[in-house]
Amino acid sequence: MEAKRVILLRYGEIFLKGKNRNLFEKRLIENIKKSLTGIDYKFIRTQNRYYIEDFDECAMQDIIDRVTKVFGLHSLSIALKVPTDYDALKETVVSLSPSEGSFRITTKRADKTLDKNSMQISAMLGGYLLSQKSNLSVDLYFPKSEIFVDIRENGYSYVFSDKILCAQGMPVGTAGRGMLLLSGGFDSPVAGYRMARRGMQIMGVHYHSYPHTSEMARQKVVDIAGKLTKYCGDIKLFVVKFTDIQQAIHTYCREDYMITIMRRIMVEIAEKLALDNKCGALITGESLAQVASQTTKSITVTNDAVKYLPVFRPLIGMDKYEIMDTAEKIDTYSISELPYEDCCTVFLPKNPVIKPDLEIAIKEQAKIKDLDKMIEDAIKNVEIMEINQEF
Repeated sequence: MEAKRVILLRYGEIFLKGKNRNLFEKRLIENIKKSLTGIDYKFIRTQNRYYIEDFDECAMQDIIDRVTKVFGLHSLSIALKVPTDYDALKETVVSLSPSEGSFRITTKRADKTLDKNSMQISAMLGGYLLSQKSNLSVDLYFPKSEIFVDIRENGYSYVFSDKILCAQGMPVGTAGRGMLLLSGGFDSPVAGYRMARRGMQIMGVHYHSYPHTSEMARQKVVDIAGKLTKYCGDIKLFVVKFTDIQQAIHTYCREDYMITIMRRIMVEIAEKLALDNKCGALITGESLAQVASQTTKSITVTNDAVKYLPVFRPLIGMDKYEIMDTAEKIDTYSISELPYEDCCTVFLPKNPVIKPDLEIAIKEQAKIKDLDKMIEDAIKNVEIMEINQEF
């Protein structure tokens, strides 16, 4: 039987789970299959391994690009599948080996019915390879190339020489839902990505202040959400018209407290939307000391406006360079750097307070007439967009 090219998938942290591992595996498999929408293939599950088979060779790179973005997968390999037969394994190892340099063969034998153990099989295959290619040498510690032989219980073996890292983390949908405060900047998309990597299903809330902000600024956020779906799956995006509230803040509140009060009202609205949509947390892109609204005092005053849910800040200890690097990795960087301003830059004070006082913030916010009614209207008239997963 001719060797058959397959893609071998390995999961990561799920391996540490106990009796509930099947629940995590079930969601991971669903997410893998969703990521491969539109591609013809066969999915095979064995103990601790998944295989993608019977696909068009022309689609292989597309498959790899998609599944490497699925959280919960640790790595993949392009493998040759052959019946577990010593002669077949010898020829397959030769076909994957380099023409010169040092090598090592590493065998894992799940099939305990064979008459040789893993080390003996590696030695046998290595000896045969040396007899076929005289320019090769064995180096068990620092080889230039390594060939892996994975002998499974199903009567087949998988031979490969590469391991491609995947997104790792936990399968999206295994850690509840979170409401991400999504702006057009660099930080909040990265925050959503990092929480999805821990298994959280992401919803988003965006605030726009038309006509002070343009429709292009709104579309910028929609495009960012589209990029996130490659990792997070489908995203429900709530677009909140913030114009009236922002104008009221500008009219009634101290200039230096405007940003602080704006953040308080934003998280209050976000929490109400989160509770209505069964989210268990809010997610923000705050990084400590990055801007005036991200000091410990400012964060404390903002947190006071959230009554029931935890606020996750996955970037809190990251610097701007780390955030930018991740933004480039997930392909949101080029969109975030577009010059369309969002509502956070409207009516921006010259000297925002860096260490706001909670009592002053509450008193200033209380000056806004009919604020509860404006919040109620903003939620009532929210625009809901379904951002489907991009492939």
